[in-house]
Amino acid sequence: MTLRIKTLAALVASASLALMACSPASTTTEDKSAVTLPTVSNYLTRDIQEDVFYFVMPDRFHNADSSNDNGDPVRKISQGGLDKTSKWAFHGGDMQGVEAKLDYIQGMGVTAIWMTPLLRNRAIQNDGFGHHGYWVIDFTEIDPHFGTNEDLKSLINAAHERGIKVFFDIITNHTADVIKYKECHKPDGTYLNEEQNGCQYKTREQVATGDSYTLFVMDGESDVKTPAWLNDPQYYNNQGDSFWEGESAVYGDFAGLDDIDTRQAFVVEGMTDIFKNLISEFKPDGFRIDTVKHVDLSFWQQFGPAIVSHAQDIGIPKFHIFGEVYDGNPAGLSKYTTAGMLPSVLDFGFHFNIKDALYFGQDINRIGHLFDNDDYYRDHDSGPDILLNFLGNHDAGRVGHFIQKGMPNEDAATHLQRSILSHAYMYFSRGVPVVYYGDEQGFSGDGGDVDARENMDPSLVDSYNDNTLLGTSKTTADDNFDTSHPIYQALAELSNVRQSHKALMRGIHQNRLVDDANRLNAFSRVDEVEQVEYLVLSNMGTEPKTLTLEVDASDYEVLYQYATSSEIEVIEGKLTTELAPLSIKLLKASEKAKMAEIASVQLKETYVENDRIFIPAEILFKGDTKLNLARVAFFAVDENGEESLISEDTTFPYRAVVMPERLANVKTIKVIASNMMGKSVEGSLAL
Repeated sequence: MTLRIKTLAALVASASLALMACSPASTTTEDKSAVTLPTVSNYLTRDIQEDVFYFVMPDRFHNADSSNDNGDPVRKISQGGLDKTSKWAFHGGDMQGVEAKLDYIQGMGVTAIWMTPLLRNRAIQNDGFGHHGYWVIDFTEIDPHFGTNEDLKSLINAAHERGIKVFFDIITNHTADVIKYKECHKPDGTYLNEEQNGCQYKTREQVATGDSYTLFVMDGESDVKTPAWLNDPQYYNNQGDSFWEGESAVYGDFAGLDDIDTRQAFVVEGMTDIFKNLISEFKPDGFRIDTVKHVDLSFWQQFGPAIVSHAQDIGIPKFHIFGEVYDGNPAGLSKYTTAGMLPSVLDFGFHFNIKDALYFGQDINRIGHLFDNDDYYRDHDSGPDILLNFLGNHDAGRVGHFIQKGMPNEDAATHLQRSILSHAYMYFSRGVPVVYYGDEQGFSGDGGDVDARENMDPSLVDSYNDNTLLGTSKTTADDNFDTSHPIYQALAELSNVRQSHKALMRGIHQNRLVDDANRLNAFSRVDEVEQVEYLVLSNMGTEPKTLTLEVDASDYEVLYQYATSSEIEVIEGKLTTELAPLSIKLLKASEKAKMAEIASVQLKETYVENDRIFIPAEILFKGDTKLNLARVAFFAVDENGEESLISEDTTFPYRAVVMPERLANVKTIKVIASNMMGKSVEGSLAL
């Protein structure tokens, strides 16, 4: 059947109309001249799947109080570093600035703000500046460059009044660089040789035989850290700089920063208390944890559950933690959500695969594999639906940079199109979307790290101001809190669509089509309660294509489409639509999904891959449907007959993927497969 839809006003602002005249608009099923803000549930009771994140670097966001721009004149270690012409230095942004721009943030449909670390830092270290917040010396108060503890509380209260959550970025791996090595440093803390770049790592074996560094702390710095126990060198590894491989990745100093020995019970308790106290004082809604893979796994097994439990005990029932594990491999990422017992991680796999496919034109089969590998994340208390998806960040670089680098010969309108398409794909996929500040204004940057940390306020950094932004004729020399920017407007609309449909926030995500030859992709989202299929169809190529897909529903409603306005037809179980280049279309079935009866479930022989044990289940359906929806629960049965849930899988191929230690003392695997209509069958496999 053919559906006709009304057209939404073009997203292109009049100020940039000439530049973007050939840029496509999105369409929804309602006419509206301005995007309506979504209605969100109470921040205290809202599940993480229902959130849209905005990642802010406060120093580069907005300066509302110039009196704190140079930090603390009393505690000199946190003073200075202001140079608005340098991309490395402090630029003056603060907590008051974030609070002043809450209207702007909320207008984008954002429901959660994550900020880079806010705690008191060493302002200047060697030739660098702590504008990013990752060089902490005091874990009890806010860095004076960003304001005061009371300023942060004011921001959190103001955000909560709007239903917006606030997440802290925290570090447990290291502190600022205070401890020095006599074999590596001069008495003033500089390196012994001008050509030197770091201190050679000494292995645990070397240290055990007495080959260790001689430690010293410079005059006046023996008590700069808070709490006081952090000033004692015995609580650090002191083995020299990490070279990011082997044991050095865990026990080495991260670029010279003092690496905390998180194997010690006293340290585990001390760090846990630090962050419990922060939760008690400020009442944030969760933590993003930095450098997770550089910390002992055993630390996370204790820290994560203790922190979540404490937050719940003091009235934050949905407190959430997600870790930074700089690894695109699901085996590496999922180790910390399964064995490591952290609730979630940032999905670097999503970042790398979308970047490669959409910005660099590589094989789109990688996107299908990305979601096929979601089974790595499934265990008894977490899964892929609570992963944090992102396209760019303060370390890797920006969406605009990737697009301009990957597609240098495309015009400005096509670059804008790629950005909006990739954001739409992120908003409709499983997981929780994260937007990096400035991407909604088309910031591009020159690369990663400081080259991706532009100012939202008018910038004085030459290397920022010569960049070409997406979707606008402005530069970073202008004020860039522009609510008419086409990407800002697109994100507001995408948030509204996402938050209006439960299936897009927490539904099953099932691959339906990955056609690299034609650059076509399709996936379904189905909420298990509503049981209605949502179809997301996209053309990731630069030529118009016809997409044909076998479907169960007799009809589909178009909820959203970007860069395409074609009609759809459903004839004899086949859906057909034309997709313009770099376009995406969201459809909703007119009736509930058909449920096939499960005839049998059989556990197949286990196998080992990527240090995991795979337990595949073969399910036979009576009267196959195009989706063949099932929920397959895997249980471990020990020698006493006690059962414990291993994982639940809701997408083909049905399987459990587990760490080997999870099956210690397990005699039998039991499986229960349900068709979501209350009908189930069981099977088992002796190990």
